[in-house]
Amino acid sequence: MSDNRDDKLSKTKDKKKRFEYIDQFRGLIIILMLVDHSSYYFNSIWNYLDPFDPVFNSWGQMALRYVSYLCAPGFLMMAGAMVWWSYQKNIVKGTSPWAIRWHLIQRGIFLVVLQITWVNSSWGGFQTFRPFHFGIIGSIGVSLILLTLIVNLRWYVQLFIALAILLVHPFLLQISYPHDLSLQGVIMQTFIDAGKFNKYPVLPWFAMAILGSVMANGWLKYWKTDKQRILMSLGIAAIAFIIAIAIRMGRGYGNIFSFSEFGTYSFFFDQKYPPSLFFSLWWFASVVVLVSLFIAIGKVAPKLLLVFTIPGKVALFFYLMHIAIMGVFVKRLGFIYREGDVLTTLIGVAVMLVIMLPLSKWFYGVKSRSKNYFIRMI
Repeated sequence: MSDNRDDKLSKTKDKKKRFEYIDQFRGLIIILMLVDHSSYYFNSIWNYLDPFDPVFNSWGQMALRYVSYLCAPGFLMMAGAMVWWSYQKNIVKGTSPWAIRWHLIQRGIFLVVLQITWVNSSWGGFQTFRPFHFGIIGSIGVSLILLTLIVNLRWYVQLFIALAILLVHPFLLQISYPHDLSLQGVIMQTFIDAGKFNKYPVLPWFAMAILGSVMANGWLKYWKTDKQRILMSLGIAAIAFIIAIAIRMGRGYGNIFSFSEFGTYSFFFDQKYPPSLFFSLWWFASVVVLVSLFIAIGKVAPKLLLVFTIPGKVALFFYLMHIAIMGVFVKRLGFIYREGDVLTTLIGVAVMLVIMLPLSKWFYGVKSRSKNYFIRMI
């Protein structure tokens, strides 16, 4: 009897341990997003920066810009992974598939509403109501809803769907349409292309969420040890990197921006708005490598990752609040809005971390105890 209890306790601890690297990786992503948003508010380069242009004349400014390129792929993949896990966990509990799907659909709708109501207006410090914009949170919300249609499928079927979407997407970008708020323009920029209405079209980012669901099969179910998770993940990442490089070297299909030669920084940074096929594969592989790294660090020096744990557990709260705080103090009150440089940006990051880390810890405690529908959704 004692052996059975010990075995159950060991399994329980292992399950909790397995989720730490997911939370910690999400924590890394949200902190990198803070770096990008701090640059947006404090960095004078944004007075003339074209967000669709991948070229910079300063290494510091380039680092600030590209360090956040991990964020959208990481968020969508982690969202997909958690959708898959939520579905599997609740199926085991005996919850009906429709009940699970309905909960996920509600969360997707909640994210879309948050985008329209809170997120859009928070960028300007809530000075104006800006419902006519779709962004990353809305794209994640729609992706969650779409994932409910395929979350029960085998991993290889999901993989086929994700790859099919990514392979077809470059052809869809050739569709000509009016770049305005006409019905055709809104539909194209909601699902396929990027523009003023939306920089995060659903279709390619939905594919990234599916890939997160596929990887969750290994991370959270089939790969039983950390060593197996690391080795299998690195093998998959290597294959994705090789395919991405081959596509980039082809200089045609799957590329949007040209590059000078192999090994230059222009080779590695193709367009994000919308993502090229090369971009999607490259950053998918990067996410997988970094998750493996977090697993490895968690085994040998777990205390190094503690700073990421709490933000990762309440990533949506962190996202919503840090933009709102900077929007009010920087944009609305005009506090050194876009008057600084790289150093100013990093000081802004440090100040916001001092504010957001204890705030996130507080909210995690509130969320853990609360049964309120809206608090549980955040």
